[in-house]
Amino acid sequence: MSSMINKVLFSRAGYGLTVLRIFVGIIFAAHGAQKLFGAFGGHGLAGTAQFMESLGLAPGYLMATLAGGTEFFGGLALIIGLLARPAALGLTFVSLVAIFTVHISNGLFMANNGYEFALALLGGSIAVLIEGAGKMSVDRAIAG
Repeated sequence: MSSMINKVLFSRAGYGLTVLRIFVGIIFAAHGAQKLFGAFGGHGLAGTAQFMESLGLAPGYLMATLAGGTEFFGGLALIIGLLARPAALGLTFVSLVAIFTVHISNGLFMANNGYEFALALLGGSIAVLIEGAGKMSVDRAIAG
């Protein structure tokens, strides 16, 4: 296997990171489903696009598709542990955008629509980005 691919897939992380990766992946996939499909009480692409436009993220439909797609497919990738590092990189950017465009002005706490939840997801994404997918993952099976 080429050196670059091995660096992306290899992980010495154990079962703890596997658990973190799966739970963070579930949350991101659910948020992406809200944005893309209107699942779980979400507003779908049209509603999310309108919200993105109101934040100054234009064109709203493109931004909603990119954010929702990254969350949904990145979340699924984390759940199964396939290309977990690239998925975590995308989810890191989505979390940073959410923190700095929506939540930062509201302070830390979720009760005020603050950034604590997005910060926790950011931390989980960065952990996967650094450590890899963990013991129970498709990446580890491929990398050997």
